[in-house]
Amino acid sequence: MEVYSVSRITTYLRELLETDPHLADIWVSGEVSNLTRSTAGHLYFTLKDADSQLRCVFFRGATLQRDLASIVESRAQVVAHGRISLYEVRGDLQFYVDFVQPEGVGELAMEFERLKARLEQDGLFEQTRKRRVPPFPERIGVVTSPTGAVFHDICAILARRWPLAEIVLAPSAVQGTEAVRGIVAGIAALNDEPDMDVIIVARGGGSMEELWAFNEEAVARAIYASHAPVVSAVGHETDYTIADYVADVRAPTPSTAAELVAPDRRTVATTIVARRAALSTAVRLCLDEGVACLRGALGRMEHCAPPIDRDRQRVDDVLRLAGTMIDAAFARSREHVGGFLLQLRSLHPQATLARGYALVEKDGSAVRSVREVKSGDALDVRVSDGAFPARVEPKSSARRRGSRPSQETQPPLFTSDGA
Repeated sequence: MEVYSVSRITTYLRELLETDPHLADIWVSGEVSNLTRSTAGHLYFTLKDADSQLRCVFFRGATLQRDLASIVESRAQVVAHGRISLYEVRGDLQFYVDFVQPEGVGELAMEFERLKARLEQDGLFEQTRKRRVPPFPERIGVVTSPTGAVFHDICAILARRWPLAEIVLAPSAVQGTEAVRGIVAGIAALNDEPDMDVIIVARGGGSMEELWAFNEEAVARAIYASHAPVVSAVGHETDYTIADYVADVRAPTPSTAAELVAPDRRTVATTIVARRAALSTAVRLCLDEGVACLRGALGRMEHCAPPIDRDRQRVDDVLRLAGTMIDAAFARSREHVGGFLLQLRSLHPQATLARGYALVEKDGSAVRSVREVKSGDALDVRVSDGAFPARVEPKSSARRRGSRPSQETQPPLFTSDGA
């Protein structure tokens, strides 16, 4: 025989209760009694009817119901939502409540309020995260039924007001079992489109049951995750869905949504004309003010300028005198340079040759002394009109040519090779 511990039994019972899907998501109606509040803010009470009672706990922070204190009070008939489990410490079967509504409210209304409170706690309704619709959209996505009048009305209004925009339809059922999946897929598909400026999630009017797809958590999460701003246009003006609270903008009707996402082209044209005229007027006034300011500055400059006419004449006189002196200095310099040139020309070797002298060269160098040559050397003799070759001859050769002998020692003589 196997013997179990108390802890093992209570743990088994707790796990058994918590794995039952029916007990994990259940609504229970009854009368509230024995209501107490702990110092931490948790509520403990009992739900009972004529035959039984059930211990309940409502932990602080489980939901954001603002009217909770007035709903959960002794002797009140309520409908509570939560899960059934076992408190192992005392072995108590407990109902862990997360939402409470007064009895008499419909089942869908209770589910609506429960989901609304939970999503609000998760921050899906936060106003600071809501985005503005772009003023001049180029691509507008629409999630709705392709066969209904809603899409036709949206297209007609957008074509009249802002035909520059491209309308991209993500077709989806808006009622029935496939509606939630289609709406979520349509929002995701439009977000995958490039440059999507705004998305309209739309449906015509209907009962709460017919609009229920827009109260599902999956649709709310898809709207919250959208990169493009979302405009919710579900039902008539008095209809509110969870999608309206999550969306960036809530439109009372689909037609109103089309007017909200696109400007009126006639209004835009009128505004452009008016602003163009205002801009032209402003520019003209600015130019006139600039011209007036410039003229005033010129007048003040002329008034403050000193009399400079006499100084201008003195400057002209000085310039004329300086020009005359510079011209005279240039003339004197030219005369001096001309004299230097004449002296240089008279000292030029060519001038000496012109007077009958000759220049004797040996190997390209001028011969300045008889000691620089010897018999048989080849020489060049340069005169004023050219040059001719010569050769140095010994003294005896000169005698044979009829020269008179000299008693003194004579240097070698040269003769022209062409003589």
